Amino acid sequence: MSALSRQTESPFRVLDWEPEVAQMLDEHHLVAWSKAARRRVDFAACLSHFLTLQPDTEVLPLFGKYITDLDSFCHQLERILPGVPIQRRIDGPEGVVALLRSRHTFRFRPASRFRYYIWNDADVLLRADHKLFGQLVDALSGVAAEAEYASDELLLVQRAVMIGSPMLDLYGENPNGQFRSWYDDGLGDPFWGVVTGVDAPPVLRYQIDLLNK
Repeated sequence: MSALSRQTESPFRVLDWEPEVAQMLDEHHLVAWSKAARRRVDFAACLSHFLTLQPDTEVLPLFGKYITDLDSFCHQLERILPGVPIQRRIDGPEGVVALLRSRHTFRFRPASRFRYYIWNDADVLLRADHKLFGQLVDALSGVAAEAEYASDELLLVQRAVMIGSPMLDLYGENPNGQFRSWYDDGLGDPFWGVVTGVDAPPVLRYQIDLLNK
């Protein structure tokens, strides 16, 4: 990804940080956290703008302030990905996973090679329902791993950027949480581990406040 020259004053002391963060997304999903709400907003806006300017790239925002249950997550997902309305379930032919797997092309435009979900205020759902939060993170990272390691179709690199309070970092300390392990449904080996052969979801945790030091 090409670095872009800074045209306006940066809200952070570290200038031109976006290419470095975007490079992290080559191999990982990202959990970005800060105590300061303003810094979280600036981080999301700057990174989204940078990614949008890259070729063959989709940047899809999820406004976590309004995501408190499965219905509200599906409501937003239906508005950023083309397709039929999905059932309020994670698995199945018309659930969340099915829509995450979908890919659409448009006349006179090349197929996208990169898709980034920017989940703002992701900690809102974590507070409301930590189990559901883990299942949705599992779906996002599982579909991404499936596309890279278990699909013969043209590769679409999918990454999730989850932005929120230090609660996200605290969740990352849990070895059974879905930043560090696949979701265990109690029916045997975790589904995504079996399908992809990947031992654990590739997730990095990043402290936004370091950009001001």
